[in-house]
Amino acid sequence: MARMNMIEAIRSAHDIVMDRDPSVVVLGEDVGYFGGVFRCTDGLQRKYGEHRVIDAPISEGGIIGAAIGMGVNGLRPVAEIQFADYIYPGFDQIVSELARLRYRSSGEFFSPVTIRTPCGGGIRGGQTHSQSPEGIFTHVSGIKVVMPSNPYDAKGLLISSIESDDPVIFFEPKRIYNGPFDGDPEKPAVSWNSHPKGEVPEGHYTVPLGKAAVVREGEELTIITYGTLVHVAIAAANETGVDCEVIDVRTLAPLDVATLAESVKKTGRCLVAHEATRFGGYGAELAATIQKECFYHLEAPISRVAGWDTPYPHAFEWQYFPGLKRMSAGIRRVMEAG
Repeated sequence: MARMNMIEAIRSAHDIVMDRDPSVVVLGEDVGYFGGVFRCTDGLQRKYGEHRVIDAPISEGGIIGAAIGMGVNGLRPVAEIQFADYIYPGFDQIVSELARLRYRSSGEFFSPVTIRTPCGGGIRGGQTHSQSPEGIFTHVSGIKVVMPSNPYDAKGLLISSIESDDPVIFFEPKRIYNGPFDGDPEKPAVSWNSHPKGEVPEGHYTVPLGKAAVVREGEELTIITYGTLVHVAIAAANETGVDCEVIDVRTLAPLDVATLAESVKKTGRCLVAHEATRFGGYGAELAATIQKECFYHLEAPISRVAGWDTPYPHAFEWQYFPGLKRMSAGIRRVMEAG
């Protein structure tokens, strides 16, 4: 085991799979010489060469389109989109080509592309460097959507994504690249087990796609969340004193319905939380699923904590972010209902 933050864990995952499989290539803006804007690919071009770690032009549609072509022709590409906010120029390539390829060819062709991209707030990046568009992509049949909340899962899930023959969009919450976060902007990031880095195996291992994790056990309320808000949920449970069970979804599509439903049937109450805009967000799908699977076990209405229905503001970032105060209020709201 080694101590790694999420950046180091993601870099280690790249290194492991590139060393094991010469068909794995990395492409994106500044991923090579510069090592990525957050240094997730630092050193890989020096080790594996420019033909496997490719600095691409500023053209997200071109990056994703090229990755699809590489995948069809036997490579296993990992495409980095520098910020999730800039994935939209490649949206048509993802939706119309990548997600449909296996279906439109009746299984004759596939393209095992992994698209990595940092998401969410935490760096005061404003409207064009802070978005969380995961809900848009969970709506697209034919792709898997992943968002880890800690270094161990980040490495294991990324290796699973790259080794999968299905296309995966791998969202990385930038606020927890260097450590977890309890939702209070005036405090530094809280630690991974009292240390700024988490325990991560140095070698090859995988975390299965499509499997949620119970990160805090409880009996009174289930909080279903993912990414940065996993840490906010745990902190809010501790602050309120409510015996909350916290579920880290990890893979948003396909969704591990069984783990979620088992927890809610036990606690009888459910709070869904995510950083993205509330209206039409991924939390609505989670709430609908829980309503269907657990209706006769619910003791109170399902509630949501989410970002505001506005673009991500620059000056008021922490008012937008669903932090500790709003998460704790959400817990109390569900406990007082019903």
